[in-house]
Amino acid sequence: MSADVITLRPRGEQPSLQPMLSLTAPGMNCVNAVILERMQSEIPLIPALAGHLISGGGKRMRPMLTIAGAELCGYQGTRHHKLAAAVEFIHTATLLHDDVVDGSDLRRGKASANIVYGNPATVLVGDFLFSRSFELMVEDGSLRVLKILSNASAVIAEGEVDQLTAQRHIETSEERYLSIIGAKTAALFAAATRIAGVVAECGEANERALDEFGRNLGVAFQLVDDAIDYDSESGESGKDKGDDFREGKMTLPVILAYARGNAEERQFWQDAIAGFRTEDEDLAHAIALINKHDAVSATRDRARHYAQRAIDAIACFPASEARSAMAEAAEFAVARRY
Repeated sequence: MSADVITLRPRGEQPSLQPMLSLTAPGMNCVNAVILERMQSEIPLIPALAGHLISGGGKRMRPMLTIAGAELCGYQGTRHHKLAAAVEFIHTATLLHDDVVDGSDLRRGKASANIVYGNPATVLVGDFLFSRSFELMVEDGSLRVLKILSNASAVIAEGEVDQLTAQRHIETSEERYLSIIGAKTAALFAAATRIAGVVAECGEANERALDEFGRNLGVAFQLVDDAIDYDSESGESGKDKGDDFREGKMTLPVILAYARGNAEERQFWQDAIAGFRTEDEDLAHAIALINKHDAVSATRDRARHYAQRAIDAIACFPASEARSAMAEAAEFAVARRY
C-alpha cells in the first residue's frame, strides 16, 4: 500500500486530459469497435439515431474510467472492453431520454436526436441501447458485474425522477441537490470504475477505492456542468446557454445565489424558477446575481473538493502511469470550461 499524498495543482496550472486519452487509447479502440458493432440493427433508424449521438464528440469519460481502472489494477485480459461499451450504452440511453424529458434543442453543439428524429423514436432507441448494454453484461457472465451495473441503472433512473420532482421547487436544499447528482451522474461513474476492479480481481478494498474515485469524480463533473450553464457560451458547452435556468432546475449556483440574496433577489428567483421569468433579460439578471454572490466560483470550489476526494481514494494504489493519468483527469474535469 502506498501512503502517497496527491494534491490538486494550483488554479493557474491547466491540467490536461491527454494522459488519460493516451493511457486508454488502445482499449478505447476496442471499446469503440464493440459500440459500433452492437448499435447495428436491421431497422435502419436505430443505428442512424444512435450514431447521431454516439458519434457526436462526447468525451467518453465513463468507459475510459473502466479502461483506466483496469490499467491501474494491472489487468491483462479483454473482458473490460465489452463492459466499457455497456457503460457507454447506459450513458447514451440516459442522454436520449433526458433530451426528450427536457425538450432540449442541442446536445454536444448540434441538434439533439429528439429534434432530428422526434421524441418517440428517441425514447425507443434509448430503450434499445439499454437492452444492448444488458446483453453485454450477460455475455460477460459475472453476476457481480451485472449487479453493480444494473443497480447503477436503477439509481440513475431514481435520480432523474428525483430531479424532475425537485424542478421548479425553489426550496430545494443543497443536500437534496447533492443526493440527486450523486444518483443521476455519480452512480454510473462509480460503477464504471468499480467493475474494472471486479474483472481484475483486485480485492474488496481496491474495488471500494475505485468506486470512491468514480463517485467523487462524478459529483465534481456534474457540479462543473451546472456551473458552466451560467458561465460559458453555448459554443463552448455544446448546449443552449441558460437551459437549466429556463427549465427551472435547482442547481448549486442557483441554490447558493438564492440563499445569499436579499429579499428582492429571492423574489426574482422564486418567480424565475416557477417559470414566470424566462426571457433573455431574465437570464442576464440571473447571471448577474450569480456573479454578485460568487455562486459559480463557490460551485467550482465544491467541485475541486470532490476531485481531491477522488484523487485521495486511489492513493492506496502504487504510483504508476495509470494513477497519474486518472488523477490528472480528475483535475481536468473541474478545470474545464466546456
